[in-house]
Amino acid sequence: MTAALVAAGLGIIPGTAQAADPVPAAAGVAEAIAKAATSEGFHSPADRTIRTTLPGAAAANGKTNAKTAAPQSAPAAVAAADAGANPALAVDVSGTSYTAHGIELTTLITSADFALGVVVDWGDGKTDTATAQGNTELHHSHTYDKSGEYQVKVTVTDTANAVQAANGGAFLTPGSDFTPHTPTRLLDTRDGTGAPATKVPGLGSVRVKIAGNAAVPAGVTAVALNVTVTETVDSGYVTAWPGTGYDRPGTSNLNYTAGRSVPNLVIVPVGEDGYVELYNGGPQPVDLIADVTGYFTRASAGGYTSMTPARFVDTREGLGATRGKLAARTAFTTRIGGLQGVPQGITAVALNVTVTEPGGPGHLTAFSGDGPVPTASNLNFASGQTVANAVIVPVAADGTIKVFNGSWSAAHVVVDVVGYYSKDGKAAFLPFTPFRTLDTREEAYGWPGGRFRAREYITQGFTPEAATGVEAYVLNTTVTGTGGTGYLSVAPSPHPLPAEGAPAAPAAPRPGSSTLNWTAGDTVPNLVQASDGDHGVITFWNQGYQDADLVLDVFGVYQSK
Repeated sequence: MTAALVAAGLGIIPGTAQAADPVPAAAGVAEAIAKAATSEGFHSPADRTIRTTLPGAAAANGKTNAKTAAPQSAPAAVAAADAGANPALAVDVSGTSYTAHGIELTTLITSADFALGVVVDWGDGKTDTATAQGNTELHHSHTYDKSGEYQVKVTVTDTANAVQAANGGAFLTPGSDFTPHTPTRLLDTRDGTGAPATKVPGLGSVRVKIAGNAAVPAGVTAVALNVTVTETVDSGYVTAWPGTGYDRPGTSNLNYTAGRSVPNLVIVPVGEDGYVELYNGGPQPVDLIADVTGYFTRASAGGYTSMTPARFVDTREGLGATRGKLAARTAFTTRIGGLQGVPQGITAVALNVTVTEPGGPGHLTAFSGDGPVPTASNLNFASGQTVANAVIVPVAADGTIKVFNGSWSAAHVVVDVVGYYSKDGKAAFLPFTPFRTLDTREEAYGWPGGRFRAREYITQGFTPEAATGVEAYVLNTTVTGTGGTGYLSVAPSPHPLPAEGAPAAPAAPRPGSSTLNWTAGDTVPNLVQASDGDHGVITFWNQGYQDADLVLDVFGVYQSK
């Protein structure tokens, strides 16, 4: 396990009892972000410098030569007879990043002892200026508004000798923006879609083509898939990762038991070959289904904005839809854009969709308010089962989405909004190598509080420096060891973590939204795109009346810096 992200503080707060002392971070969030971001960058050495003599060079050098107006490479310029009094002027430029949209630029100037003017062109219409004298090392920082590739150029001017030297390179932001995709099936091992029509063997895997499939472009950095495991005869788990060239992480994306079909939303980096891989961690063969709902690229598209989870639809109460169960094989339309703080003009929305009290087995599909019903599904359920799943769905121009009941029986539907994507959104996705940060069953994670106690909550805090610019964390929550029915709520805390030895923070209001639901004996996973609020703290509530265990895996962040 890579402990690249560990809470700066963990504590279980039973009502007004004291919080546990903060657990020091084995490695901070900043380290995880830096490790993920520094994979991008450029270095253009000094021998790539382009020198240009300026008008007036002849007068400055005391000679006339019509050829001096032509650009020259640095080696040629050094050897030229008309190079002037600063023949070695050259620029070495390196760009790297420690955030999703930021660049740290190092400029090494080689020069005789003359005054120099320096202009940094960031490639987005913005510039910085500086002055230097002779051999100099300069450092500049910049944050791009959107993901993309930018041509960075540093120009150094020696006015006294009427000569310029320029160098730079292409900088690709580590963070990626989101493009929604009509839910489309890429894999179904039951019928041979995307792979041979055979079950995935126990402890085996199947590769899923992403780039160039179903209009997903080349250069895709990560993909949002709804992964479903079905035809199970034993317990196990599924892990998604980039596949070839990457080590399989020791985390899970979904867990299953015999006889259950289990879906979960997965956001996973795409390998350089355009594939992702799905591993069956159980001992027996299973069928796997994968539906694409969107993808991330470094082209400027939709940035993410998180929000405190808000309930938009509850058919049990008539909220956002007609009161009463959603009839079999029908859909309702509900508006998201323009309500409860969500602006108009969003391109996609991050939801948690729950089905409850279904009269029979079936599935739900969420899709754009102006589109046809896709063949893909977002969650599957059995008769009487309550199931929740994270969903990212395109939003129609009028701000609406639809939810279709694919069952032959009626069911109640609940929809909570956790965030949205828009052209104005600033936060880009920066994936990590997945790692586990909490497992209440294991003291190895620094957890001192025992089980996830009924009607109580766990707080997880992150260092203030790391929280800078972080809009939300992409987590996988798993509840296991359940003794009865219940549900999990995840929300930012309105209070900071208390200082060591200080009284516990006041209890936060109990959330009215849900992230996942369980019954006795269940192991239930669900993806969460969770804001850590103004204080860098996320709360995880056990809304049941029996103890359980909680496992948290981290997959990345949305970051605006």
